[in-house]
Amino acid sequence: MTVARPVLLRGRRVSLRERMAPYVYIAPFFLLFLAFGLGPLIYTAWVSLHNWAPLETDHPFVGLGNYQAMLADPRFWKALGNTFSIFLLSTIPGLVLALVIATALNNRSLKVKTFWRMALLVPNVTPLVAVTLVFSSIFGRDYGPIAWALHSLGLPPIDWGANAWTTQSVIALMVIWRWTGYNALIYLAAMQAVPDSLYESAEIDGAGRWKTFTQVTLPMIRPTVLFTVVTSTVGGLQIFTEPLLFTSPTGGSNGQGLTMTLLLYGQAFNSFKFGYASAIAMALLFVVLMLALVNFALARLIRSS
Repeated sequence: MTVARPVLLRGRRVSLRERMAPYVYIAPFFLLFLAFGLGPLIYTAWVSLHNWAPLETDHPFVGLGNYQAMLADPRFWKALGNTFSIFLLSTIPGLVLALVIATALNNRSLKVKTFWRMALLVPNVTPLVAVTLVFSSIFGRDYGPIAWALHSLGLPPIDWGANAWTTQSVIALMVIWRWTGYNALIYLAAMQAVPDSLYESAEIDGAGRWKTFTQVTLPMIRPTVLFTVVTSTVGGLQIFTEPLLFTSPTGGSNGQGLTMTLLLYGQAFNSFKFGYASAIAMALLFVVLMLALVNFALARLIRSS
């Protein structure tokens, strides 16, 4: 009795420390998230309920007034439509192209694999301002390779920034060029984790490349595909720098490049309507959450089928 008792007490003390250790290890993340994530989010929701001007000390409570004004503002609906249009033009083709590139790089007979993998990261690390300037030069109305090609074919020049379709297409191309390689490397890492025995079994069964890809590769990397879809959705709906630099802070002469983040930026830092801008931010958060839930629901439906 007297010998076993200290051992039991010491065992309890070690057990308590072991139970507390995981919470201590993850505590810094949650503290940082509370300070820089959840805290500002709650504060933004609070500001959206007020007529908030940064240079005034009185911020009257208006309740849902900012949200009512937002829903009645045609610029909000135009920005929402442009955001979804650019998102669809960039995200779906970009992810499909990333899958194609990852499949090509996963070929065992490919030479200098390291070079091609490093090359895919070049667009992602290139400063976005430089990318926008290059694309603006390429798609210039009176100069650049596109204008030269059209002139050589006897076709009239195209003002790429004059209407919604051409403006959003160029912005989508910038997004595709920047993020396709990054997503391709994520897909490549997932593909290389697929056991070789599955491919050998498919080859023995006489499956071709397409059937092997659809029946073996895609099901095995499905969680990774879902991850890239969610992250691309979140990033695509928050697009800001590309339309700002390619058009203007107002989204162009007709608002053809106006996105929700551009509208938010203009209301906050040009018109100093922080309450209205916060309402737009909360609306954008709601849209992102709804699309994320749709993605998870579709993924669960596909997994169960």
